[in-house]
Amino acid sequence: MTGMPPIVVELSVAASRQAVWKAITDPDEMRRWYFEQMEDFQPRVGFETRFTVRHEGRDYHHVWRVTEVVPQIKITYTWNYEGLPGEGATTWELAESDGGTTLTLTNTGLESFPRNDPAFSRESCEGGWRYFIRERLAHHLGPHP
Repeated sequence: MTGMPPIVVELSVAASRQAVWKAITDPDEMRRWYFEQMEDFQPRVGFETRFTVRHEGRDYHHVWRVTEVVPQIKITYTWNYEGLPGEGATTWELAESDGGTTLTLTNTGLESFPRNDPAFSRESCEGGWRYFIRERLAHHLGPHP
């Protein structure tokens, strides 16, 4: 299925854009709410990181490559899994809003992953992003405005 609509998840928090940027780009911060297995991350075009996550009895060997950075406004990285077809891209955009910051996450490329694998269903991916953004990151950053 080509041209699948992107997955978009928004979160408004009573935190500064600088604090949200740090939470989504600093490896120490990211390990607290995102992937504790991540050894390093740098908000620099060309930076690549690899790490393995075990989920439901299966190892996923993540490969991320940063492709775009506008400090404290936007970062994009591509991601895939070693040994599996498919590549996605995740963009995080930050905007100041009343009393804090609005983060918009856009995930594309889901249609390039195996369609017969429930781990890559749209429902599974939307649920995963909502969990990471609206639960884990929201809790990490504190109360909502």
